[in-house]
Amino acid sequence: MLRPLLLLLLVILGQGAARAQAPVLLVPDRVFDGTAPEAHPGWKVLIQGDRIVAAGPDVTAPAGAEVVTLPGTTLMPGLIDLHVHLFLHPYDETPWNDQVAKEPLALRTARAVAAARATLAAGFTTVRDLGTEGAGEADAGLKAAIEQGIVPGPRLLIASRALVATGSYGPKGYNGQVPQGAEEASGPELIAAVRRQIGAGADWIKLYADYRWRPGEPSRPTFSAEELAQAVRTAHDAGRKVAMHASTPEGMRRAIAAGADTIEHGNDGTAAEFAAMKAKGIAFCPTLAASDAITRYTKASDAALQPKRTSYAAALRSGVTLCVGGDTGVFKHGENAREIALMADWGLGLPRALITATSGNAAILGLADRIGGVKPGLIADLVAVTGDPTQDAAALGRVAAVFQAGRRVRF
Repeated sequence: MLRPLLLLLLVILGQGAARAQAPVLLVPDRVFDGTAPEAHPGWKVLIQGDRIVAAGPDVTAPAGAEVVTLPGTTLMPGLIDLHVHLFLHPYDETPWNDQVAKEPLALRTARAVAAARATLAAGFTTVRDLGTEGAGEADAGLKAAIEQGIVPGPRLLIASRALVATGSYGPKGYNGQVPQGAEEASGPELIAAVRRQIGAGADWIKLYADYRWRPGEPSRPTFSAEELAQAVRTAHDAGRKVAMHASTPEGMRRAIAAGADTIEHGNDGTAAEFAAMKAKGIAFCPTLAASDAITRYTKASDAALQPKRTSYAAALRSGVTLCVGGDTGVFKHGENAREIALMADWGLGLPRALITATSGNAAILGLADRIGGVKPGLIADLVAVTGDPTQDAAALGRVAAVFQAGRRVRF
């Protein structure tokens, strides 16, 4: 009796697996494929399992396929944000110093879970988190929880605690020792710290090439050129790429000479630094949305953004590779698309900004063979938005559906 029951159970399980792997045909009004500047009207996308099988105007539903109609929408690759801090929340809610020094780790982790969910719901299916800002190595646990399906969230590439020169970061201004927003290291300790963070799960290494030594001071170089070069070599030897915070020309020059893979912010960058970045294939993450948010928080005039506009314009003229990363966390998680809209509005244009946020960011991550486009063989990370985002940035805020590795995400 046991044998027939076992066979019946195997048949039932097999039928369930077959249903789970049944192809799905997505029928939006149009498809933005992540590489062409215009959306393709009348295209359909066939997915099976976690992969895109076919995309184009003549794709039809095979036998047994589920057909999902998405009227009024544009289907596009899952968006990618290359500069987020899931363990931060907007500074107009709580200042950065107080978040790092006063908020318990359990509270910050709970916030990060909510931030990851909001990020995915906004259509961002992959993000690079560039430091936990005092939350230790909690990003590794969050990444594992997302991968195991315990909580919803985007694909995470993490930078662990990030690395700052001894004494150069914060919080400052407290009586006694307080938790620091990144791991401090100098000289030979820096190599050990890079290796320690990789061992703890870092996919990228984040270094601060410059920063304010004291509150109210201008940014100045922190690590020496030799320290940065040694840290980059150590990370690259381990197969990890390096992101460098650099706002000043000298900080940028040191980051370029050291061989950074991306430079973040570049607030005072000039044509010379961007030309050098282009020559060495270093990508630039301008983080316009963070600058915009801080200007609003401080109630500064629009004139305060002029230096940032000037540096960004110089970057555009140089032809340096751009990445989309808003420093999300300085402003609200789930509003990541602010960076796309600002990059477009400040001179890049919407089609190029969207390409940068999809196939462009995927290439910087070294994942262009997996994500960032709508073409056969890629992972079926897809988002449908109401309207045409190549014509109207506001469409990015009207998310109708999110598909993560072929499965529709329910919120």
